[in-house]
Amino acid sequence: MATPVEIEAMRRALDLARVPGPLPGPNPRVGCVLLTPEGAVIAEGYHRGAGSPHAEAEALAQAGVRARGATAVVTLEPCDHTGRTPPCSHALLEAGIARVVYAQADPHPVAAGGAARLARAGVDVEGGVFADEARDMNEAWTFAVTRGRPMITWKTAASLDGRVAASDGSSRWITGEPARTLVHSLRAEVGAIIVGTGTVVTDDPHLTARTPDGRLAAQQPVRVVVGTRDLPPGRRVTDDAAPTLHLQTRDPRDVVAALQELEVRHALLEGGPTLAAAFLSAGLIDRVEWYVAPLLLGAGATAIGDFGVGTLANGVRLSEVRVDQVGEDARIRGVVDSAN
Repeated sequence: MATPVEIEAMRRALDLARVPGPLPGPNPRVGCVLLTPEGAVIAEGYHRGAGSPHAEAEALAQAGVRARGATAVVTLEPCDHTGRTPPCSHALLEAGIARVVYAQADPHPVAAGGAARLARAGVDVEGGVFADEARDMNEAWTFAVTRGRPMITWKTAASLDGRVAASDGSSRWITGEPARTLVHSLRAEVGAIIVGTGTVVTDDPHLTARTPDGRLAAQQPVRVVVGTRDLPPGRRVTDDAAPTLHLQTRDPRDVVAALQELEVRHALLEGGPTLAAAFLSAGLIDRVEWYVAPLLLGAGATAIGDFGVGTLANGVRLSEVRVDQVGEDARIRGVVDSAN
């Protein structure tokens, strides 16, 4: 059973894992704290993104020979495979770590097995300490590695009567600046933004993540444009502010497969009503983030097109619903129960 000192160290490791801010790459957030047998902190580490040292490796490098006989407290079961970096299970054994306390078991079918390897080698291993907190921190990554596809969040902004544009096509801005600021923060946390060619042609969006002062965020998602039409020259999504991928297909499954190949763990669907309906009917929307403005339009494009619901009983419902006020707008978030 984890000691009080180890529990406090796990809290610290969770805080460390959150330090990098947005981490939209393929890897999870991980923090690590090394303790002496008496419970003093030797070293700390956290993962900064794909290709950088894992949290355990960073902490071991700081500790040096002091790691021998120490306890490693880490938010994710140490990996047991060679990817962009060597296996953490091997590094812990080579350093002479005597005990490992971890939070979330590694759900990745390739990387899992570190705890078993360590235990076979005689290391005292305990898992499940703050496992829920660690899992929540890496919700999209956990979803993606267990489901074999990225998690898709549909974000939309609509009037109180469900319109995303007025009858003349005008749509900027339905929601206020506080809501738009939150959306940019969400964009900075995902690996891709998905829209249709119709949105690009009609609205010419930039689809970048920006800081509150209007500057480009340090990390940008891939801009994914879906549709068989060629893009007109000069569209803003073709600039060099962020990478752009044009998928000339109408099948959401093709889009998801392409994102999986790119190791995108979380994608934001920002397309119009036709694309949203296609993804929903394919069972490929997992989360909804819906901003509602205190505005009535009476006519104009609706937030989503027909996706085959003929009766109330067949409607798609959300669970884990959260509602909060953002400026003058309301934000509704929830999990789609019927996602595949």
